[in-house]
Amino acid sequence: MPRLIRPILATLLIAALPFVAAAQGTQVAFSGLKQDPTLPVQVTADQLKVNQTDGSAVFSGHVIVGQGQIRLAADEVRVEYDKGTTEAKGRISRMVATGDVTFTSGGEAAEAKQAIYTIDDGRVVMTGDVLLTQGQSAMSGQTLDIDLKSGTGQMEGRVQTVFHPAPAQPASP
Repeated sequence: MPRLIRPILATLLIAALPFVAAAQGTQVAFSGLKQDPTLPVQVTADQLKVNQTDGSAVFSGHVIVGQGQIRLAADEVRVEYDKGTTEAKGRISRMVATGDVTFTSGGEAAEAKQAIYTIDDGRVVMTGDVLLTQGQSAMSGQTLDIDLKSGTGQMEGRVQTVFHPAPAQPASP
């Protein structure tokens, strides 16, 4: 009898636990985080400080950045402007968000300590205790590199993932 109980308990334990993966780099597909980086960027904050010397602006206090369906919220966002060619001058080249950073679009959300959004590349790199949720599934790691043009990303740094399997379908009579 003990021989039969052990495999049954092992099977039940495996079936009851969510699938957890620990890996160094995990590819992530995003359904809602695909974006057109040419859309206008809107920023709302409690305060704005502009530095003409280094060509930057710092938004602080309840900062919300929107571009199309994407929302980025943080304690502070530093906006850096392009200093290159005449036609590119004055355009936002990248944004650095720090402090309680949340990046959302549709049913997907990512949280981290910092995020760098490079506008022309359409890339967001989130670092520091990253947590990504997609519906009921969740993934954590140290770095999440999102390519908004392709809607893909990669999580790195002791990645841990929890997947919720689809509910079993009842058998047909």
